Amino acid sequence: MFGEQVGFGCSAYSISEHHGTPNGRDGKEGDAYSRTPAGVHFVRPCADTRTGATDTPLPRHTREGYGRWVATTNTTFSGRIGRVPIRHLSPQQPEHRWPAKAFVGEVVPFAATVFREGHDILGADLLLRRPDGSVTEHPLHTGAPGTDRWETDALVDVAGDWSWQIRAYTDDWATWLHAATVKIEAGVDSEVMLMAGIELLTRAAKLASGTPAQRVLTNARTAMKKTTKTPAERLAVARDPRVVSAVAANRLMSLETLSESIPLRVERTRAGVGAWYEFFPRSEGAKQKKDGTWVSGTFRTAQKRLPAVAQMGFEVLYLPPIHPIGTVNRKGPNNTLTPGPGDPGSPWAIGSADGGHDAIHPDLGTVADFRAFVKAVHKNGLELALDLALQCAPDHPWVTEHPEWFTTLPDGSIAYAENPPKKYQDIYPLNFDNDPEGLSREILRIVTYWIELGVRIFRVDNPHTKPLSFWEWLLAEVRRDYPDVVFLAEAFTRPAMMQSLAAVGFHQSYTYFTWRNTKQELEEYLTEVSQVTSTHFRPNFFVNTPDILTEYLQFGGVPAYKIRAALAATASPTWGMYAGYELIENVARPGSEENIDNEKYEYKNRDWAAAEAEGRSIAPYITQLNAIRAAHPALRQLRNLRIHWSDDEAILVYSKTMDARFTGTGRPDGLIIVANVDPHSVRETTVHLDLTVLGLEPGGRFDVTDLITQERYTWGADNYVRLDAFQNPVHILRIDYPKGV
Repeated sequence: MFGEQVGFGCSAYSISEHHGTPNGRDGKEGDAYSRTPAGVHFVRPCADTRTGATDTPLPRHTREGYGRWVATTNTTFSGRIGRVPIRHLSPQQPEHRWPAKAFVGEVVPFAATVFREGHDILGADLLLRRPDGSVTEHPLHTGAPGTDRWETDALVDVAGDWSWQIRAYTDDWATWLHAATVKIEAGVDSEVMLMAGIELLTRAAKLASGTPAQRVLTNARTAMKKTTKTPAERLAVARDPRVVSAVAANRLMSLETLSESIPLRVERTRAGVGAWYEFFPRSEGAKQKKDGTWVSGTFRTAQKRLPAVAQMGFEVLYLPPIHPIGTVNRKGPNNTLTPGPGDPGSPWAIGSADGGHDAIHPDLGTVADFRAFVKAVHKNGLELALDLALQCAPDHPWVTEHPEWFTTLPDGSIAYAENPPKKYQDIYPLNFDNDPEGLSREILRIVTYWIELGVRIFRVDNPHTKPLSFWEWLLAEVRRDYPDVVFLAEAFTRPAMMQSLAAVGFHQSYTYFTWRNTKQELEEYLTEVSQVTSTHFRPNFFVNTPDILTEYLQFGGVPAYKIRAALAATASPTWGMYAGYELIENVARPGSEENIDNEKYEYKNRDWAAAEAEGRSIAPYITQLNAIRAAHPALRQLRNLRIHWSDDEAILVYSKTMDARFTGTGRPDGLIIVANVDPHSVRETTVHLDLTVLGLEPGGRFDVTDLITQERYTWGADNYVRLDAFQNPVHILRIDYPKGV
């Protein structure tokens, strides 16, 4: 048996009567001999960790004599620790309410604190159960000295519900070999120690029955029995490479203990990896007539932009809302309250006489046109992400059909949306407390409708303004029937809500990266998202949005745009940009962090080809970044980011590596990113690397290639760098590992 399938909770242990291995060495039940002579200690759930209620009451204690406590009768003790303690298992979500998350192709770090009394040598394994029920074993290795932390990495390769346990045990052979070496060298109890070794070889030979290792172990036992040899010569038999290999294949365990089973939800790769590009379909192909009025772009004209998006290396095309736009309180250019007759309004003001969330704006086309657009997106190697904005224009059909879905003020009017100092008079927020079931079911219907039309990714607008319990329910409902659907949370909000949205099921989230610009800010934030919250929170590093044009971009020029794109593309496996970024559209509406003449409120016709021909576009640089991402699997991971050091306050240094076991090429993949985060200067400094993190020997030298410039350098632990923000502000250095590393 593989222990007990449990949810979350505390633990107890008992001695199992089962005398085979938990699933055998190959994941099957019923081996003839146990590697542990005393059976297996299973850690079992015994409590609801949220309430502390146990299924077996803890013993009551009474005083009997001075300083002595004894358990009273009619109680059963249920311990919470195994014979070999296994604690602090990871990955798990905080509070253990929902499964930790991973994506197909992700290398997941597993760890636990394993220890026991005394000086015996321990061992530990990860038992990883796939969705089909098969189990693989992965030996753990010790982490930082003195921490009792045991670690290993494993790649998950199929979507579904996985689970895992840690098996800890006393390593009888290693314990004996250490003690025997010490005692025989000192001439103490030599014969007794050799007899103990002979018994262990007998056990190992039984485990190896029917394999070539059985003969090796039997011969070793015979050789160790030869009293004509010195104790040292007899002990040397145990170090023979053939014996070492045979024992490693038939490990000798005692006090074998299994942790509780921990769930791990593995989602499809796009849930954690992707390069996103956002454009407004109404602007692609839009034309301004001589009288100043506009003809909207359509799904058909927007198709013409798809090859260029794909050629830049993007993988997801994200569209803002494509629904009818309200006419009541419609916003004009630059968020004014005085729209002209031809102003298109904000796509986020959803709903009019033409329909609501399940309708398509008539200027864009029909349902058939949308289907054709989806097909064209896929033909160009892209996936389509659609905006899910749960809010309404004042003339949305819901306003009259379901007024209970909104907040009515004392004067009888409906409250519009506000995010002080911003006011959205053209948008009514939803109220989930008047008819939660009716509203929730309608939203599920809408989401299902678009899924059936071919949408598999939703970018959710402002999810933090809706109840968390609603999202937990909706995401579970969708996952049950459409497990491949991905939800991105656009939640620029407080950490508790942002993290909780991820915890209940959002696959990825916008982040604070947009406002983390200094070296210190970036070091802290990159460490947080890659190490602290990566069990459940997956960042999508958008460099800009229609709502966000940071001061860093407004005043940093081309260097700032290159720096932010390079950081986003290399630090996070998922990143994105809004159209116009490649053209350095950096003029803000006065007093705001939004572009002037914002595309949310008007059409924008860009001449992409002319900009690139005139050198006004960084599209070639963006293309280069995405090509580097595609070529290096280490960049498509999150948890492998490690910060290094420099002597300059503006030079950020980090690395990403991937072991040869996981790259698919048989060779390790490693990159060092060195960025000048000051877009206004030339910086010279010394960079300091932890070579062990890079999989290299301390003190060694190695070659690196700058994947932007193709320049080659020989580096070591300490290296001079010069980064000119106006030329090449970021090194993306490929480690050219020597053969055999």
